[in-house]
Amino acid sequence: MFDKLEKVRSRYNQIAELLLNPEITKDQNEFRKLRKEYSDLEDIVNNYDIYLQTKKEIEENKQLIYDTNESEMRELAREEQERLEDKLSSVENVIKELLIPKNPEDDKNAIFEIRAGTGGEEASIFAHDLYRMYTRYFELKGWKVETIEFSESSNPGGIKEAVLNVSGKSIYGDLKYESGVHRVQRIPETETKGRVHTSAASVAVFPEAEDFDLVINDNDLKIDVFRSGGAGGQNVNKVETAIRITHLPTNTVVQCQDERSQLKNKLKAMKVLRSRLYELELEKRDKEQISQRKNMVKSGDRSDKIRTYNFPQNRLTDHRIGLTLYNLSDVMEGDLDEIIDRLKTADRAERLGDVG
Repeated sequence: MFDKLEKVRSRYNQIAELLLNPEITKDQNEFRKLRKEYSDLEDIVNNYDIYLQTKKEIEENKQLIYDTNESEMRELAREEQERLEDKLSSVENVIKELLIPKNPEDDKNAIFEIRAGTGGEEASIFAHDLYRMYTRYFELKGWKVETIEFSESSNPGGIKEAVLNVSGKSIYGDLKYESGVHRVQRIPETETKGRVHTSAASVAVFPEAEDFDLVINDNDLKIDVFRSGGAGGQNVNKVETAIRITHLPTNTVVQCQDERSQLKNKLKAMKVLRSRLYELELEKRDKEQISQRKNMVKSGDRSDKIRTYNFPQNRLTDHRIGLTLYNLSDVMEGDLDEIIDRLKTADRAERLGDVG
């Protein structure tokens, strides 16, 4: 750990010099990144200094205990020794937490997508239930939500997909664990024999990419315009304002028809496209790191069944960390804090083990 801390100090001092370089200050993107890294390292360096100072005080106090002949003074020194050792242990734990590699994407806003999966009509209804659950959670957290796409299914009360832009503080860091397949077990309203059906919906969460994160070549885009449609394909707009954008190199397709303005729909669609392509770049960059260690919380693998919602037993199970709760009715009303906190704690504990 101490070799790592010395490297941190060296990098901290290096960045301090770079930030004084006029050439760096001209490049606002680079300057912003270095300022963020400097701020993150500052806490580590300050606590490392406290750690070294406390170790020095412990050695001096040990010598005092050894040298003094007065019982009262020796007792006071022993009490001070206990306090210093507790302080040292506490600072060491803080440093270990700070040394856990931070995901720079965690501070970003998020593009949040919900889609009906296997299970026919029941899957589309469950997708709508998830949409309602998450929007209530976002509301409770005080986060801003912008609808980019909302496509109803032909079945009343169901949706094919919903795409949202969620903004606030450290949004992606909280929501990234929701990516994956969500399975539901319950008796559909149309079921006459009382049999429990299983269906699924998928959730995908991307960090919202900013303009400087990714450059998209206009020649790589195919843009189509069409009339907005409602449930069952009914036209709700007689003007062609809906936008579909295809990124030709990756065959990534996004569309937006929520706004009545073609320009606003295009801007929203580009926001989603940029974030999806950014996620592809992140996955490519992190592929080797991810394969080198087992992730307890597989926040990036959307093919995994991550959670089961069992309505007959009011039970929710998160399969990644073996968490079972019997408050499903509360969860469906947006009470997600305990689940997300437990997932973050499990992830932090695993990464802390790598540091320690």
